[in-house]
Amino acid sequence: MIGAPSGNTIMTIDIHPHIISTDAVRYPNAPVGGHKSTWSKDRPVSVEHMIVEMDQAGVAKSALVQACTCYGHDNSYVADAVAPYPQRFTGVFSVDPLASEAPEKIRYWTGRNLTGMRFFTAGSTTAQVDWVDDPQTYPAWECAAEIGIPLCIQMTGKAIPQLRRMLERFPMVSVILDHLAKPTLADGPPYAAAADVFALSEFPNLYLKVTPWTVAEAQNGLATHATFFPLRVSKFGASRIAWGSNYPASEGPLARLVKSSREAMAMLSDEDREWIFAKTALQLYQALAAK
Repeated sequence: MIGAPSGNTIMTIDIHPHIISTDAVRYPNAPVGGHKSTWSKDRPVSVEHMIVEMDQAGVAKSALVQACTCYGHDNSYVADAVAPYPQRFTGVFSVDPLASEAPEKIRYWTGRNLTGMRFFTAGSTTAQVDWVDDPQTYPAWECAAEIGIPLCIQMTGKAIPQLRRMLERFPMVSVILDHLAKPTLADGPPYAAAADVFALSEFPNLYLKVTPWTVAEAQNGLATHATFFPLRVSKFGASRIAWGSNYPASEGPLARLVKSSREAMAMLSDEDREWIFAKTALQLYQALAAK
């Protein structure tokens, strides 16, 4: 696992924004599953626009996440966007973990200064895949462990049994669960419908990524921010939870997403909120801490 940073950090870091280029010739669309996401068509945000949004929202740094529903596994735009702005960005690339050349691709993209990897196994344009624990993916996991990069995974709760097996097999890989796997929270305390997600706290290499989706679901039905977020912190600890905007897939402006997320977790201690909004990000993406 990646070690914790030293010292105090008071800032906002976003570990889940997406960027879409205005140049579709240089960066052609090739979405996973063949279907481009609605958000990437209707409200694309270039890296230049992202910087403006970050400045207005008070976001100091970001880990740009590959837009798989637009570019698939061609991470060229993220890599090209990070290169001129190392003081603001690192990047999270995507590969096909079933491909025989996956380790080669991982080394190529890390060689272009991208410091995180993502497996896109379910989303708005695709159903949950069944390969999360397929042995064909082992070389990709082994490569991540060897290089020492975190792996974020977008999935639904259906894949949690498979994820558990991979967490057991690869304890040295820091795994970030996007959107908490989108559990149902509307039943309210003790959130029995999300018990399988909370049970993942037994794996010290598992981190949670809270996004605007989580914020909205945590006040749906019988759920409240005041009961959900303290419970989540008590199970995982704030140092294993990080915030991501999902902007512009989550409709902005970014400043509104930051504000609503901070308000949702206002009942937490200052220290816990520092971890969630900055320090856990620096723990996972140390390239941001070094700049």
